[in-house]
Amino acid sequence: MKFNIQRNQLMESVQDVMKAISSKTAIPILSGMKMEVTEDGVTLTGSDSDISIESFIPKEEDGIVYIEGIEPGSIVLQAKYFPDIVKKLPDQTVEITSDDQFNVTIKSGHAEFNLNGQDAQEYPQLPKLQAQNSFQISVDLLKDLIRQTVFAVSTSETRPILTGVNMSIKEEKLHFVATDSHRLASRNIPVQETEETNFGSNIVIPGKSLNELNKILDDTQEKVEISVTDNQILFRTKHLYFLSRLLDGNYPETSRLIPEQSKTNVVIDSKDLLHAIDRASLLAKESRNNVVRLITKENNILEISSNSPEVGKVQDEVQADSIEGEELKISFSAKYMMDALKVINSEKVMISFTGAMRPFIIKPTEEADEILQLILPVRTY
Repeated sequence: MKFNIQRNQLMESVQDVMKAISSKTAIPILSGMKMEVTEDGVTLTGSDSDISIESFIPKEEDGIVYIEGIEPGSIVLQAKYFPDIVKKLPDQTVEITSDDQFNVTIKSGHAEFNLNGQDAQEYPQLPKLQAQNSFQISVDLLKDLIRQTVFAVSTSETRPILTGVNMSIKEEKLHFVATDSHRLASRNIPVQETEETNFGSNIVIPGKSLNELNKILDDTQEKVEISVTDNQILFRTKHLYFLSRLLDGNYPETSRLIPEQSKTNVVIDSKDLLHAIDRASLLAKESRNNVVRLITKENNILEISSNSPEVGKVQDEVQADSIEGEELKISFSAKYMMDALKVINSEKVMISFTGAMRPFIIKPTEEADEILQLILPVRTY
């Protein structure tokens, strides 16, 4: 195996596949990075058996040559050292060769490294998913879906199914829902439903996988193809192949949690409310999970306050655009409210309350059907 490659291109791919490589793996060879060289280009693979990432560097693209002098072959490199070597090489071009004994030589400028590799034949084959159950959406929409839901997954392993995001397609809409049983985040976007996308509604993607995918995807209009089998999901763009296992079990029926009607509706500037809650939470860090209180007042005023007996108290007022319905006093986690407000890309939000001890809903005033955040209040008496 032999080739010359542009260092920047190599570095980018190395960083992507490293996100799937763990030093703590049951299969020793998976702590390495597989490199496969063909006449078309170089493919790097990393996997920890939960997530597998494959990144392809084409020989040339749009008239730019990235790789030259190709002699095909494959090798598994030590992922503990290879990325740092590439990062610190002195020149823009890198020459990589390997011999029959799996010894790898990396040359750049006056620097030369020799690394012991492993036989690529021993590396597990990634399953090639059939594209029957698949559909396409643009990368930036997928990133929105992830960003606006994944923060609400559970971090506790007591109910493993809640550590994932539930994906379903219903009535030509792709739904992402996440909940940790104290709050819920939901987002949907229209998709072209076809015969093939009939994969039921119990697809639960680990939150960890979606976080890693979100870091790798560039903000582009490019399409990503999503394919699903019984226990795995594949996200594929032009040069990236991201495979994740799915969580086992049944995701709870979350639509029942969402109140049908409300007793108090508040329309307010989302940044004003976010800043007020942020200030109120400054003194609530230690006590009872960061709780703040909200009280509706006359003239469309919301009073936001927090009281920690051992620290002190804070009181703030925010002008709402409108407050309709019953008077309300309610307490909730400042963190949950701030998380929800940060992901709603809207200047104004509408908050619908159903009483002091019932879940409340936050939605943007525009496109209100597409995104919803639900939070359970906190008993403070």
